Amino acid sequence: MSAWFTILDDRAALEISGADRAAFLQGLVSNDVTKAAAGAPVYAALLTAQGKYLHDFFIVALGEAFYLECERARLGDLQRRLSLYKLRSKVTLADASARFAIAAAWGDDALVKLGLAAGAAKPFAGGVAYADPRLVALGARFLIAAGRESEIAAAGFARADADAYDRHRLALGVPDGSRDLEVEKSILLENGFEELNGVDFDKGCYMGQELTARTKYRALIRKRLVPVKVDGPLPAPGTPVTHNGEEVGEMRSGRDDVGLAMVKLDALAGPLSAGEAKLTPQPPAWMKI
Repeated sequence: MSAWFTILDDRAALEISGADRAAFLQGLVSNDVTKAAAGAPVYAALLTAQGKYLHDFFIVALGEAFYLECERARLGDLQRRLSLYKLRSKVTLADASARFAIAAAWGDDALVKLGLAAGAAKPFAGGVAYADPRLVALGARFLIAAGRESEIAAAGFARADADAYDRHRLALGVPDGSRDLEVEKSILLENGFEELNGVDFDKGCYMGQELTARTKYRALIRKRLVPVKVDGPLPAPGTPVTHNGEEVGEMRSGRDDVGLAMVKLDALAGPLSAGEAKLTPQPPAWMKI
């Protein structure tokens, strides 16, 4: 079998319900929530007023609510921050983690096995299965009723551990939330959010829009998060990346011999090192550098 799935225990779901749920989110997040209201999965971020990263998540519609699939350890912080903007909006925010399991599936014909086209979603196991809106190569994601994970296996996927999926996304150069983006510091476009369909530049105002737009239209990107091949001991996150003795970046998450590093664009030709390891940048085809 060449298609796998794994349960993502470090992910959880925040429910946004109420008549004003779409308008409420639309004024806050980086992507167009009307697409989620129409049934398409959406990848988006919540930013500070200065345009720096706070949270990223997937938005999917199910019944009369939106569900934000987010980092489990930071769900409470996301709920708190969104609650600050409720004011008179008719919305309710609730932790739905106990009701749902989060999973990912990838490999040969992952979307075909589920009958999904790119950018599509469908009912599945008391919840929803959807094509990962960031990259087709990432496969599918699931927000399903807790206890029904076996239905993913029945669809033709072999169970794998979370490490296997982590290596898959690392090889593709895709960040994993606050493991790779610094809260209140990172800029979306340095971390691939434009190419990964996490920003809509035509949707109108949202919190942090000004910096995000200025970064794009004034070509202010000077560094990028890129996958690197690691020759030697895997450097810990935060380890400085150097080029000819000069610090040019920093390691982020990694596994085995692959990792992500934030590196100045003029240093990508290398040679690079971090700790006792040599690094070889391997920018993926989707990345515009």
